[in-house]
Amino acid sequence: MYSCLSRFSVILLIVMLAGAIACKAGENRIGVVPNPAVDAPMASKGEQTAVVAGGCFWGIQAVFQHVKGVISATSGYSGGAANTAEYELVSAGDTGHAESVKITYDASQISYGQLLRVFFSVAHDPTQLNRQGPDSGAQYRSVIFYNGDEQKRIAEAYIAQLDKARVFPRPIVTQVVPLKAFYPAEAYHQDYAAQHPNNPYIVFNDAPKVAHLQQQFPELYTGK
Repeated sequence: MYSCLSRFSVILLIVMLAGAIACKAGENRIGVVPNPAVDAPMASKGEQTAVVAGGCFWGIQAVFQHVKGVISATSGYSGGAANTAEYELVSAGDTGHAESVKITYDASQISYGQLLRVFFSVAHDPTQLNRQGPDSGAQYRSVIFYNGDEQKRIAEAYIAQLDKARVFPRPIVTQVVPLKAFYPAEAYHQDYAAQHPNNPYIVFNDAPKVAHLQQQFPELYTGK
């Protein structure tokens, strides 16, 4: 079972191959994910939060750090207990935690539904069960941790909409579960993609996600 750090012991050729597959999957999704039919109205002001998981949190964080209206994106853990919210424990895959990202956003600039559109379009492949690209294990599962009935309603309606339209070649396996807690990850995981742009894993797996964001959503992309 791989983890975000132990994967560096894998031969570079394997990482490159996995990255190429992930990139190809992302390219196949460009331009096919529609706007959510059910969404939250744009607010006049105020910060709101969303928590999602879909593979190694480095890539998810990197994508949402480049989305207009996002104030911050923090890597962390959700789904398990506080005393197991540590990287080495979560990497074993049996804590109940998923590597997650907490998105704090300005609801006057971007809606919850639009964040989910980015999540399903370029941030990860929602049809992969308990894995994402080269990473396998329950800690890499696809999850939307909803905070309140409105987020639950929007997330469930959007998944049903995408499945009905057969947007993806396989059924969406994304879980929609209540957010019980979010635990920030260790400091060395924060902003990892930005701080290590030449890392082979980032180059082949995460940088393409940000590039796809810019290509597919130029109106939402920010270079910050």
